[in-house]
Amino acid sequence: MSDRPSVLFVCVHNAGRSQMAAAYLARLSGGAVEVRSAGSAPADQVNPSAVAAMAEEGIDIAAETPKILTTEAVKESDVVITMGCGDTCPIFPGKRYEDWELDDPAGQGVGAVRTIRDEIRRRVVELIESLDVQVVTV
Repeated sequence: MSDRPSVLFVCVHNAGRSQMAAAYLARLSGGAVEVRSAGSAPADQVNPSAVAAMAEEGIDIAAETPKILTTEAVKESDVVITMGCGDTCPIFPGKRYEDWELDDPAGQGVGAVRTIRDEIRRRVVELIESLDVQVVTV
């Protein structure tokens, strides 16, 4: 890894889990980690329930747009975290890969998404610590 580690979060639609994880990582790492997110079949917009759940945490993801997963994004990342995208993510030697099994927030209300959001936050904090980066308290 370089001086500034880079992490790519991948889920199918890049509209919920990966967007929440990327937002938490950006916030809780204080910019010490380069953050990317993408999807194997991106949606048209970020899930409104995910937007609302993150707003409760003081994090605005309303302006984010789902992005397509590219080989370049994987190549440029030190850590690749998949969230239910199966084996559509290319594998390159020397990368750290993790698969986070999380419920899909698609079609769920804010109440259900809060539980997913909180689990994502917990995992992001562990990820930051594993990268030897200081967690920023907000």
